[in-house]
Amino acid sequence: MDSLLDSAHPPTSPRGRCIGVFDSGVGGLSVLRALHTQLPHAPLAYVADSGHAPYGERSVEYVLDRSRRIAAHLLDQGAAGLVVACNTATAIAVRTLREKWPSVPIVGVEPGLKPAAATTRNRRIGVMATTGTLVSNKFQALLQSQSQDLIVLPRACPGLARLIEQGDLDAQPLRDAIELHTRELRAARVDTVVLGCTHYTFVRHHIQTAMGSEVQIIDTADAVARHAAEQLGSRVAHVDEPITRLHTTGDANCLRDIANAWLPFPTTVERLDV
Repeated sequence: MDSLLDSAHPPTSPRGRCIGVFDSGVGGLSVLRALHTQLPHAPLAYVADSGHAPYGERSVEYVLDRSRRIAAHLLDQGAAGLVVACNTATAIAVRTLREKWPSVPIVGVEPGLKPAAATTRNRRIGVMATTGTLVSNKFQALLQSQSQDLIVLPRACPGLARLIEQGDLDAQPLRDAIELHTRELRAARVDTVVLGCTHYTFVRHHIQTAMGSEVQIIDTADAVARHAAEQLGSRVAHVDEPITRLHTTGDANCLRDIANAWLPFPTTVERLDV
């Protein structure tokens, strides 16, 4: 892997073989699913760094190192472009990745404050995200760029991504955690909630129930996928039956079960050591 980390350029290929997507765990499958809808004939490669999840509870240096390693692996596999399907990795590492591989288009994600500002009626917005995302310079800059009349209440949700990572979306501890993390937002009377972690997409229905039907939920997975399709779609060769390859640094059987439940298209799953 050291040779990959030291390489300044990805393998040369006229159009590349796939689009590479990664997240600290299974949350980025929400973006992968949306990307497959946008580009159903594009080969996709996904890395769930579940053995090192969640990034939102790791140090800046740790997230940088993991992001570089996984990006290098995906480029070595022939990725023509990357989607960083993790808010924390985007906030901490996307700039570094773009500097290291300037010829590679790299799409990141960020909490959807802009669409939330356009949606809210009472100008009170809640943001559910990991601690790592909320304390990052990138999020703070995004927060400062919003209109002064907008009240934004960030809510760190430690442990929530880890519970989602276990795959049982109806588990009582997970539902209890959602109730805990939404309580403050309900008390603040927010009318819009931004999902600032790609994991949270898979429990959007529980968050909606906890917040109430009047509250708008903002999830950027589809918007990110559309942007990624525009940026990366022409760089890969489209095929009739593309293979979506999933790799995990965690339990391959767990990822296989989650993929079978969450993804409406066939995949292959393998264990990865990076």
